Amino acid sequence: MTKLIIFDLDGTLTQHKTKLEPANYEILVELSKKYKDVLGLHELYATGTTGTLIMGETGLPIHRMKSGPLGGDQQIGAMLANGELGLIIFLRDPLTAQPHEPDVSALLRLCDVQKIPLATNESSANIMLKALKNGIFFE
Repeated sequence: MTKLIIFDLDGTLTQHKTKLEPANYEILVELSKKYKDVLGLHELYATGTTGTLIMGETGLPIHRMKSGPLGGDQQIGAMLANGELGLIIFLRDPLTAQPHEPDVSALLRLCDVQKIPLATNESSANIMLKALKNGIFFE
């Protein structure tokens, strides 16, 4: 069992920083529905809005962190630094400059330091979730 999985979307650690576009909403919901069976076997964490979105669409239990400005970014960073996360799905838009780019860079760096698999787009998320579903995953 993977320790934890965290979801996020659109290059932010909280949804209120970037408008949730319908296409991004659909990607996240479809991934969650497609892999609901395997996701249900793991402890899931997400930022507040993202967690609410996934729970509402799938019924999966999700531990919701605070929103970014209220400490959610730091909660996630602390979990990463402590090696408490096993897989990150952090879908983002690489073509849009984010005002909080240093926060995003810190997240990516922590994943590299802790050797945490990180999916930043729909294709890599599908590959990682498929591997998790098929039992091909490393701790």
